[in-house]
Amino acid sequence: MCAKPTGFLEYPRKDFARRPRDERLLDWQEVQALQPPAELGLQAARCMDCGIPFCHAHGCPVGNLIPDFNDLVYRGHWREALALLHRTNNFPEVTGRVCPAPCEASCTLNLNQEPVTIRQIELAVVEKGWAEGWIVPEPATVLSGLRVAIVGSGPAGLAAAQQLARAGHAVTVFEQQAKIGGILRYGIPDFKLEKTVLDRRLAQMVAEGVRFETGVTVGADISLAYLQRSFHAALLAGGARTPRDLPVPGRDLAGILFAMDFLVRQNQSEVAPVAPDLSARGRRVVVIGGGDTGADCVGTSLRQGAASVTQFEILPKPPPTRCESTPWPEWPYILRSSSSHEEGGERRWSITTKEFLGAQGEVTGVRCAEVEWLATADGRRTCRERAGTEFVQPAERVLLAMGFTREGNGEVLRRFGVELDAAGNPRLSPDGMATRPGIFVAGDLGTGASLVVRAIAAGRQVAAGIHRYLCALASAKGAR
Repeated sequence: MCAKPTGFLEYPRKDFARRPRDERLLDWQEVQALQPPAELGLQAARCMDCGIPFCHAHGCPVGNLIPDFNDLVYRGHWREALALLHRTNNFPEVTGRVCPAPCEASCTLNLNQEPVTIRQIELAVVEKGWAEGWIVPEPATVLSGLRVAIVGSGPAGLAAAQQLARAGHAVTVFEQQAKIGGILRYGIPDFKLEKTVLDRRLAQMVAEGVRFETGVTVGADISLAYLQRSFHAALLAGGARTPRDLPVPGRDLAGILFAMDFLVRQNQSEVAPVAPDLSARGRRVVVIGGGDTGADCVGTSLRQGAASVTQFEILPKPPPTRCESTPWPEWPYILRSSSSHEEGGERRWSITTKEFLGAQGEVTGVRCAEVEWLATADGRRTCRERAGTEFVQPAERVLLAMGFTREGNGEVLRRFGVELDAAGNPRLSPDGMATRPGIFVAGDLGTGASLVVRAIAAGRQVAAGIHRYLCALASAKGAR
């Protein structure tokens, strides 16, 4: 499919509009806004007749049929575009907001132009579907009588739950938090993903027969024996659990928080205000870690009223354009800035943290130094401190946003009798089943922390495996 063969020559890329900086810093509403429908049709027209759609075949983890829905949007067939989008993605309203768009990185236009605004078009399609009332519950017409437990309500668990419920199975999702959504509800700030977006999809799932049980910790409140006794299959999709720490002198000082603890508390503020010991208000904030979570901490700190925000990254500053080490259609090593970086604060690269400084048990600063990166004989990179560059960054709040380790995942998996390999990964069949029959693993719990869109893809894939397992189970029982 090709929306308009010459569209990419006629129309420049026009990305999401963003609310004015001074306005959005006063609230927690979403920053970005869609272009008008007429403009989105022109953006879809930029999808060229590239022969092999690398956006679909290489970039998109869920395999969205991108050229096809671009063509439909260009021709004004929005409802058909929505149906096509839902064939591969359960939650396009989420990925359309928070996905870093590896599809756009693989767009053929990236060879010498700016790529198609795929993420914006995806979001426009699903939002029109909600506005027009096209998105309705799709309950199964035939029920299997088989029961599936899903532990964890993040993107992998929710995608699997919806797929399995629509296949006719009785699905119960267990979540230890007070509300459903996992990282989508508690880890992503409202200015990127308002929770009403999640709630309307969850309402659809309830109408499709999915049962949600919150405030339940599997392994404490209910046991593996209970799951195996009460359900025909169980999916472990609890997500990444253990943040990477920074064990330097002074780490025990008050005021040093893991980024996810900080973000979760803000997302819980609708229930109770953020306590002063977890807030950035009036404080000089240092964020250690240069990824998306670090950027979320920047935006959250600024909205809470931080006196200043500084973000450190130990790696060198990426180049402004794609470099030779990551040629098209690979995910490029390139400088990326989020809406949070437009709002204030300072970013510094090639900075190492040596010590946390404090007084009366509270953090007051971070002793740092610049580093330089060198190539080793085996082609790897190592860093060393640059002499004479040590400095102290004042800080009353330090947020550690350096990703997650796999140790916590392994502990959870072993608790459920899942066998691990030498690297600490669960031993899984191609269908995602562990060595213990009927126990499946998906998402960050199996692979380590990754993208929301990859978790959705993993949830859909493991749901297909669980469905095959249940069908074989039913067939075997029927034969007896």
